[in-house]
Amino acid sequence: MTNPVFSLKEATVTVPNGTTIMDHLNLDIYPEDFITVLGTNGAGKSTLFNVISGDLPLSSGRVEHNGEDITAVPAVKRTAFLARVFQDPKLGTAPRMTVAENLLLAEKRGFRRTLKNRQLTAKKLEKYYDLTKTMGNNLEDRLQTATGSLSGGQRQALSFLMATQVKPGLLLLDEHTAALDPKTSDQLMAATNHQVKDNHLTSLMITHNLKDALTYGNRLIVLNAGKIILDVRDEEKEALTETDLLRYFTR
Repeated sequence: MTNPVFSLKEATVTVPNGTTIMDHLNLDIYPEDFITVLGTNGAGKSTLFNVISGDLPLSSGRVEHNGEDITAVPAVKRTAFLARVFQDPKLGTAPRMTVAENLLLAEKRGFRRTLKNRQLTAKKLEKYYDLTKTMGNNLEDRLQTATGSLSGGQRQALSFLMATQVKPGLLLLDEHTAALDPKTSDQLMAATNHQVKDNHLTSLMITHNLKDALTYGNRLIVLNAGKIILDVRDEEKEALTETDLLRYFTR
């Protein structure tokens, strides 16, 4: 197996009241892993993502990116290789900017960001039309629309495209379909799976949907009390059922 893209080694987070919310967690994430992440409320899913993104410092242990220790690297610098899509469709986009302007801004992830109208050339708009059309929700017809006027599903689709437009070293999908209706959620999940596979992305996806956790990705982990209590991939993951997973929610 190739070397991991991202690793947590004995990662521990203890909050001021003495509670340990991540307990000596070890995780290696390999190139093109698509890992679905399950766990009850308070199991440590958000803590895991916040540690990876740099928004939550470790009490002990280390974080590595391509073998380099980045434990002390702040969140803003990690955006050069990491992207995150949140549950709330309002996060991750600029509401007063158009769809096209948001996409233009996203192209500059990891670089100094400036926006000039002259940069929105006909060629750029054609590129964004083709890109947004892949989402299957008519977003391509809203390129000149202020993002704040989009539906929740369209805005979340835009957030996803912005996160993946410049291929990230690691993509974090933080319950990115949870706030959507079932039809829109299914539509975005299908588009997500397509983009992750076709662009060979490495991704972690938090979900409470057991069906989605089993359907998508090559690997599945279950968290409990800040620890990984199940980590399966490929054939072992494919053999799991929803009944199997429910056992981990009744402990």
